[in-house]
Amino acid sequence: MITTDIAILTGLTEQHVVNYQHTFSLHTAAISPFNALCEAAKMSGIDIRIASSFRSYQRQAAIWHAKITGARAVFDRDGNTVNIIELNGMAKLEAVLLYSALPGASRHHWGTEVDIYDAAAVPADYKPRLMPEEYGQDGPFYAMQQWLKKYAAEFGFFQPYQVYQGGVAAEPWHLSYRPVAEQYLGQFSPLILRQCIAQHPLTAQELVLEHLDTIFTRYVTNICRQQP
Repeated sequence: MITTDIAILTGLTEQHVVNYQHTFSLHTAAISPFNALCEAAKMSGIDIRIASSFRSYQRQAAIWHAKITGARAVFDRDGNTVNIIELNGMAKLEAVLLYSALPGASRHHWGTEVDIYDAAAVPADYKPRLMPEEYGQDGPFYAMQQWLKKYAAEFGFFQPYQVYQGGVAAEPWHLSYRPVAEQYLGQFSPLILRQCIAQHPLTAQELVLEHLDTIFTRYVTNICRQQP
């Protein structure tokens, strides 16, 4: 039986999150700091909006399945499409894990993570693709990215994937509420993840379990703790 705390870590409960702006869910402790962050950004003409927040194990498993099977596009660090069907073994897992977390190991399970964009920098009907070029120097969300580097920490937030470190690709859109996220990461372990996956099967389960310790080291604990 998975305890309540482990269920939070692995996305098997929603008891720690509440509805936010009718569409998303956030950890109860992150709402007030996130609102304060957004209000401060508005003073600089930046309108921070959420593209994605809390995701359950089931939702992450659906994304994982679609990418592992080739039903949903998989991209490399240069934005090129990867033919996932031609890959095998750890290479197949690495291709997906570059941008999509393993179900049970996604930080989005915690409700502390948000993928964001600047609505003030694009037309009202713009749909953010969450691609690096949108946040680069020539992209519409560059000003927001620079503002976050200066001020996010004042509100308790940081970017766990600010640069590529051999695991998850750089994700300038990914913002994390550090006080709670650090607590959860400290409680997490390969054993917890292994037990979760054993009880809640996912696509390529056997392959995942074979490489789970490597996955945990490269894609779960390998984050950018120090921010420029």
